[in-house]
Amino acid sequence: MKVQCSEQRLRLRVDEAELARLQRGEAVTMRTITPVGAWQSGIELIDAVEPEWRGNLAEWLIRLPQAAVAAYASQLPMRDALRFELPIDGGACLQLDFEVDVRDSVRRRGTVKRGGKTTE
Repeated sequence: MKVQCSEQRLRLRVDEAELARLQRGEAVTMRTITPVGAWQSGIELIDAVEPEWRGNLAEWLIRLPQAAVAAYASQLPMRDALRFELPIDGGACLQLDFEVDVRDSVRRRGTVKRGGKTTE
């Protein structure tokens, strides 16, 4: 799993093996140790319509809607992310982009799609 942060956006990217683990009901996690402490993050799928954030800044788990991820996975490989918004107190939102590594998907599945359309 790879995590990329930018202003009010969190990008979560997994490979095909990690996607398979998620679809089997397992959580995918990563842990990074820094000079001032550890940071752990993870993803799991849940039977819900909206994503959920569990934990705190140093140790968190994002729970994504299983049906939305299944629909997204059925269209792979594609460059587009599955996008969610998590509301934050005060009216702001955190944009969550979940994606499967397109190069890994092409190796396993074939032709790339963008917006559901096949590209060369």
